[in-house]
Amino acid sequence: MIKADVSSRDYNAEYKDGARKYAYEFDAVLRHYMMRALDPFLPRGKALELGCYTGDVTELLAARYEDLTVVEASEELVHAARARLGRRATFRLGTFEEIDLTDRYDAVFLMHTLEHLDDPVLVLGRVRAWLADRGRLFVVVPNANAPSRQIAVQTGLISSNDAVTDAERAHGHRRTYRLDTLERDVRAAGLQVVHSGGVFFKPLANYQFDKLLGGDVISDGYLEGCYRLGLHYPDLCASVYAVCERVVPKA
Repeated sequence: MIKADVSSRDYNAEYKDGARKYAYEFDAVLRHYMMRALDPFLPRGKALELGCYTGDVTELLAARYEDLTVVEASEELVHAARARLGRRATFRLGTFEEIDLTDRYDAVFLMHTLEHLDDPVLVLGRVRAWLADRGRLFVVVPNANAPSRQIAVQTGLISSNDAVTDAERAHGHRRTYRLDTLERDVRAAGLQVVHSGGVFFKPLANYQFDKLLGGDVISDGYLEGCYRLGLHYPDLCASVYAVCERVVPKA
């Protein structure tokens, strides 16, 4: 298998704020809804998280899995997440393209990470080999068709729904997925989608949510309504997800 060239990337720089913030308060809201959407499909056993940022999702996973391994390419983020999680997770520094994992996992998580990869199909193929026989991969990505993004296209802020802006590229984004293109890459890696959907109907951009959270406009009830509406309109959600398993050859 040909390996992707990741030597030119500075993973310690990509997560830092620049012209565009890397993380918003709204992201914390969305993470809890992501796990709520995935919870019915989680298997028991050993878990692997690929990409941890400062440990926000890692904490949510550690509450669900006692045996949790985390792989992260940024040394600074490994230190930050390890300080936060302590012994509740085992951390490995390395890229997904090159790290050697000998264990097999019942649950693997790529949460807002696949869009950062230079060769997502290559990495998904590696993940397939890391899955236990009945293991599941959970992939969540930002959605190109979110209404907030479509509004940005109509106002000329971005060129198309699936464009990668300069600010996004500076933060390591390589592509912007829709549900169909996410499923395409999953299948190309020899995985099958057993469930898919969207998380949280998103009428506003992240920075707009941040300005309104905690006030009279964006109440807890409003957030709950956006989550429930997203169950009916996955293509208009903030994120889309796929629950995947290894393709079992027919006898």
